[in-house]
Amino acid sequence: MGEQEQEQEQELEQVVNPWEVSAKDGGKIDYDKLIDKFGCQRLDEPLIDRVHRLTGRPPHVFVRRGVFFAHRDFNEILDAYEKGKKFYLYTGRGPSSESLHLGHLIPFLFTKYLQEVFKVPLVIQLTDDEKCMWKDLSVEEAKRLARENARDIIACGFDVTRTFIFQDFEYVGGSFYNNMVKVQKCVTYNKVVGIFGFSGEDHIGKVSFPAVQAVPSFPSSFPHLFSGRNDLRCLIPCAIDQDPYFRMTRDVAPRLGYHKPALIESTFFPALQGETGKMSASDPNSAIYVTDSAKEIKNKINKYAFSGGQDSLEKHRKYGANLEVDIPIKYLNFFLDDDVELEHIKKEYAAGRMLTGEVKKRLAEVLTEIVERHRLARSAVTDQMVDAFMAVRPLPNMFD
Repeated sequence: MGEQEQEQEQELEQVVNPWEVSAKDGGKIDYDKLIDKFGCQRLDEPLIDRVHRLTGRPPHVFVRRGVFFAHRDFNEILDAYEKGKKFYLYTGRGPSSESLHLGHLIPFLFTKYLQEVFKVPLVIQLTDDEKCMWKDLSVEEAKRLARENARDIIACGFDVTRTFIFQDFEYVGGSFYNNMVKVQKCVTYNKVVGIFGFSGEDHIGKVSFPAVQAVPSFPSSFPHLFSGRNDLRCLIPCAIDQDPYFRMTRDVAPRLGYHKPALIESTFFPALQGETGKMSASDPNSAIYVTDSAKEIKNKINKYAFSGGQDSLEKHRKYGANLEVDIPIKYLNFFLDDDVELEHIKKEYAAGRMLTGEVKKRLAEVLTEIVERHRLARSAVTDQMVDAFMAVRPLPNMFD
């Protein structure tokens, strides 16, 4: 088999882009291959230790356990920070559903940690225009969902004095639009097709959209926040399926006189039914939602969470569980804070001394506590609070 055929075969093995995540024959995503294919770097122990040293705070559980596992130029962000140069954070959400599932919360929980430990400003983009173009949503419905999703994002606990949330339909214009046009002039049609796989059947809105997601990486897109600070660097926490947008952005940025945005990228949160990519929004039983009741959480875990335990008690006691495929263990890896307890559960379960039912029971307790805490926080988010986060205003506390 020639090199070209081998590359084509690898392409077919797994597809990872902003709209599709799948592996051949329903297999697992190979993150090592993704790192090689995308050209990013592994988030290694020396870099994690450096964050600990610079912030004085223990690394986030998502970093300790490899949830955020890859980066682009994160070391350069830390170099600048060590020299007293600040940066800003940028992340986002495509508002396609009424409520978020736990997988949607992961980048926001991690971004909140980054905002706290580095004391830097944050911009959060709600791509209501994107969802209007990719989903069967009217402009009005996409805008409504953006505000609903903003409530869930605010409920994660962001600092309003350091955070600007914007929805594209309301904010795009002025300096932001200037940067969009500059990006669009730098990216050929062939380039955008090569990166994103657009076809002749895709409408022109899709082809032009990547520039909209690119330009929050540039500080001049937010003159009310960063006027005169066009040298500021940007760090983007996101899932690795968003990488194509920022490969394009990083290619264009130096030609426009901006720093390349840095990224810190996460794995995917698996569906309850197994680790085969992202969850399906069309299947409510594939995910735990922040609107689920304690009873619904327990039922979903017991009924749908794929188990690595054996199919009989006798075999389970003898052979133990396969932790590599066990979804309750994977979910606990994301959300059980206590490292000692997690290691104990994994050891006992793998040895067959702990049963699947016991692991699922503990997971239900952990997730119910998270969801109930989130629901309480969300219920306190008023329309006035949403307006405050979305108001185009200077951030007085920006770098304090």
